[in-house]
Amino acid sequence: MDYITVSAKTLDDAITEALVQLGVTSDKLDYEVIEKGSAGFFGIGMKQAVIKARRKKEEPVKEEIKKEENVTEVKEVKEVKMAEDKPIKEKPERYPKKEYNRRHNKKDNKKDNKKENRRDTKKDRKEDVKEDIKIQEKKELVLASVEDNTIATCKKFMEDVLACIGMKDVTITTSIDDEGALNINLDGENMGLLIGKRGQTLDSLQYLTNRVANKMQDGYVRVKLDTEDYRRRRKQTLENLAKNIASKVKRTRRNVSLEPMNPYERRIIHSVLQSDPAVSTHSEGEEPYRRVVVTLVRNR
Repeated sequence: MDYITVSAKTLDDAITEALVQLGVTSDKLDYEVIEKGSAGFFGIGMKQAVIKARRKKEEPVKEEIKKEENVTEVKEVKEVKMAEDKPIKEKPERYPKKEYNRRHNKKDNKKDNKKENRRDTKKDRKEDVKEDIKIQEKKELVLASVEDNTIATCKKFMEDVLACIGMKDVTITTSIDDEGALNINLDGENMGLLIGKRGQTLDSLQYLTNRVANKMQDGYVRVKLDTEDYRRRRKQTLENLAKNIASKVKRTRRNVSLEPMNPYERRIIHSVLQSDPAVSTHSEGEEPYRRVVVTLVRNR
C-alpha cells in the first residue's frame, strides 16, 4: 500500500490523524518522520510535524493455524501409540464413580474447580466493567449552579498556570452547557503543549481546575477543559479504534489488549463494543496502567 502524507501541529497529532485516516491501530501503523516540527519562539517560526504512513503488511493467520493443527495431530498419534504399547490394567470398581463419591462424601474436584473458575472470571469481568463505568454515575448527580465567583476563580487559576509556562497569549472563554457543567475553552498558539501525549496534560489541568471549583462553593461542580476541539476528536478516534480492534479479534480469533487509558476513555471502548455480540470487553491492571482487553465470545 502506498504511503500517505499527514501533517499536524505535533508528532503525536500527526500519528493519531494517520491512524484515523487509515483505520488501523498503532501496532499496525508503519510511518516515517519527515519533519518533527518545532514550537518556535512564542509561536514564531513554528513548523508542523510531517509523517509518511501506511498500513503494515499482515502475516497470514491460516498457515499458523494449520501448523498448530498438524502438531496437535502428531501429538495425538504418539499418545495413541504409547497407549497401545502399555499393558492394560483392569481395576475392579465396586460402585460407579458418582455412587462411590456419594458414599464417601467426595466430590469431583476438577469439575467443581472449573465451574468456580468460570463463575469467578465472569464476576471479575463484570466488576471491571462496572468500575470503568463509575464515571457515568457522576453525570447522574445533581450539579450545583455555578456561581460567578467560581467562574472567575477558575479563569484566574488557568491564567496563572499559563503564565507560569510562558503561554500568555491564550484566550479563555467560559460557558455553562445543558448539563449544568462549566466549560472552559482555551484558544491560542501551540496548544499541543496543553494537550500533551494522548491528552494527559489536558486531563491533569482539568482535574486541578475541578478541585479549585469545588472548593469555592457548596454542591458538586463539574468543569470541562478543552482546546482545539480535542475532546470530540479523541472520542471519535477511540470509537474508530474500538471497531477496528473488534474486527481484528473476529478475524484472528485472538484477544487484543489496548494501551493504558483513563476511566473515561475505557468507558468509551466498553460502550462502543457493548452492542457487539461477537466480542466482550474487560479491564486488567492497576491505575494508571489499567487497560481494556477485547476477547472473542466463543460460546455463541
